[in-house]
Amino acid sequence: MSETSKNAGLNGELDSGDKPASPPRTYLTDEELEHFRQLILKKRTQALEEIEDMNSRLKDAQEQTEGYTYHMADSGTDAMEREMLYLMISRQQKYIGYLDRALKRIDLKTYGICKITGKPIPKERLDAVPHTETTVEAKIEQKKKGM
Repeated sequence: MSETSKNAGLNGELDSGDKPASPPRTYLTDEELEHFRQLILKKRTQALEEIEDMNSRLKDAQEQTEGYTYHMADSGTDAMEREMLYLMISRQQKYIGYLDRALKRIDLKTYGICKITGKPIPKERLDAVPHTETTVEAKIEQKKKGM
């Protein structure tokens, strides 16, 4: 074996016979994948509607406070409410990102496979948390390790 062959792979290079490892394929049928796609799309639409509602509430709150002189306590309460709305919007945007990644896994036919263990995620868990990437056991282990 040549020195080049021995060192191949150390720098991320592949030997001529090596193939990059691909993620495990899903165990779910096309019909089940479509069920989860529709479930995720519904949750995504709901999240977008909630963001739209919160943005509207934010705009209303800002318009109401413009031009009025309130007591400092009122001003503090308004600022706190706006901050809470910003946090909730941010959280929903993050959730939409999780949903989008789940849709990508459906497209790649890797949906329903734990990213940590490579084992199938039970359908019951996918129904409850359709954007999940891990089994419950892997999630618990992950939290124990502080990841």
